[in-house]
Amino acid sequence: MKTKHIFIGLAMVATATACNESSFLNNPPQGAVSEETLTGKGGAEELCAAAYAALMGPTGESVGANGDSWWFPVNHWTTGSVRADDAYKGGGGTGDGGDVHRLETFQIDATDGGSDGKWFRLCISIQRCNTALRVLNTLNKTEISDIESWKSEMRVLRAHFFFEMQRMFNQIPYYDETFDDKKLASTPNNVYTREQLLDSIATELDRAQKVIPETQPLIGRINRFMVKAYLAKVYLYRAYEQDPKTHAVVNVNRDYLKKVVDLCEEIRNNPSYDLLDDYQQLDLVQFDNSKEMIWDIQYSMNDGTGDSGRINWSNLLNGTNGAGAYNCGDGFFLPSQDLINSFQTDENGLPLAGRLDQDYSVIEFVNGKAKNTKIDNNVDPRLDFIVGRPNVRWKTYTVKPCGNDWVRQQSDYGYNTNKRFFLSPDDPNLYKSWPGGSALNMHMIRYAHVLLWEAEALVELNGADDIDKAMDLVNKIRTRAANKAAWVKAWDGAEEFAGQYPSFEIDGVKYAAKYKIGTYPKGMSQAAARQAVRDESRIETAMEGERFFDLVRWGIAAETMNAYIQHERDTRVYYQNAKFTAGRDEYLPITNNQYKFSGRNYVQNPGYGDF
Repeated sequence: MKTKHIFIGLAMVATATACNESSFLNNPPQGAVSEETLTGKGGAEELCAAAYAALMGPTGESVGANGDSWWFPVNHWTTGSVRADDAYKGGGGTGDGGDVHRLETFQIDATDGGSDGKWFRLCISIQRCNTALRVLNTLNKTEISDIESWKSEMRVLRAHFFFEMQRMFNQIPYYDETFDDKKLASTPNNVYTREQLLDSIATELDRAQKVIPETQPLIGRINRFMVKAYLAKVYLYRAYEQDPKTHAVVNVNRDYLKKVVDLCEEIRNNPSYDLLDDYQQLDLVQFDNSKEMIWDIQYSMNDGTGDSGRINWSNLLNGTNGAGAYNCGDGFFLPSQDLINSFQTDENGLPLAGRLDQDYSVIEFVNGKAKNTKIDNNVDPRLDFIVGRPNVRWKTYTVKPCGNDWVRQQSDYGYNTNKRFFLSPDDPNLYKSWPGGSALNMHMIRYAHVLLWEAEALVELNGADDIDKAMDLVNKIRTRAANKAAWVKAWDGAEEFAGQYPSFEIDGVKYAAKYKIGTYPKGMSQAAARQAVRDESRIETAMEGERFFDLVRWGIAAETMNAYIQHERDTRVYYQNAKFTAGRDEYLPITNNQYKFSGRNYVQNPGYGDF
């Protein structure tokens, strides 16, 4: 078992540990604290640690804290993947986690507890940053030598929480540490437009990246390139300007696209960052904080904090229900058939058009045994690094392949499970008993994201050489995925499942599918290049919780989701009454609880009706 040398992992909830370099890593969590009792250098350090800890979920990650991060996850598996065409809710049926089911089927309203919980927890996280800043503002360099960096780091964290809040709820209040908290309840949520909010967030990040050093003495502490990457992401969102009433994209701002390109190029020119050699290394603890990881949220295990340690409790519900593989698993967050279809490729190894009508790897039962059918098409090899298909080996676990019974409610959700973000059952870094987690970090921003953001901006700029340059960036990602040495490593030993394993031979080596992935040619049209970037974004970041937000940014959420729902209705009965309503479902509702908290000063998002 491994206990990480990290910066964030020891601060808990509204508890805190000292964040100075000499003592932070060795201090266990202390008792609950308040701003009044935390003053001076020691108080500032503890408050900074609490603000960093909010990245994992501000109100607790363990059973003792009522499992807050289970249902209000920071990794967006609910709001970014299940709400999109990438994943089903999973679990024990549609009534298990009802708020997430309503999110998946676009049937939520202002009474939704999940939306209310997300809003509340983001407000807590923002307040932690403001509280830390109020104390830091009373100190000087004599007391904390790098105090300006600390202040900027708190502003970056605050910008992150506001960004998350904006892209989920759109109309939100915006305030800093100078704001009188007593007035917060009466502050309207429509003072600023979406574009003004993103401008304010970008301004905060831009100022911070000029102060924060390029490297930090402790792993997990925000550095300048983390901020540059985050700023590029915010500028990319800002470039797509929306109609405030319909949420339709009405303009793509070229000035912001150019800022995205400039920032991404700065990151690419830093030799410290690059793609990992093997896609599956993204889910191995030993590659946390490695060259691809620009901003990792730090997790740890066996660190003295109780239960298994500071594992990713946002993933707690999502472990496979596979008997014999793990000792626990609630089986939530399952890959959709549509996502699986999107990995199909043509004779050139490029994404196959019209994938909605071509289901891949469908399970049929022959003499009571599950058989993989419709597996003759070529597929991108990332499919089997992301999706747990029945009869295919589960990562490096050689005891048995993934079973058709590994999904708790097959009648609702099919037979496929999620491999991303989980270690193999035979990995020594896995916590072997409940809750079955690990010290695997959450990769909030990685180098592949930066390549995709720059490619997207270049395609929209559409200059003389922009399209070819964009495709070079996409092809770099695809070339990594085409690393056959990684495939051999992943599927070596497939013959152990002879008679049930759907193996194919390539150059004398058995694989789980007909893998074929190619690179894009030069001279593509803007429309073709745009589709290529969007396809690659979906495949490379599948199940990472970004898909829904991408669809909204591109202005294609309604058409994409309604086509998806229409196709899924045939096999997913619970989609019969689902419908994405343009001008409403791009954002979550402002809840009744928050409306009452505001003294009835908040306005509702379009489409949900008045309070």
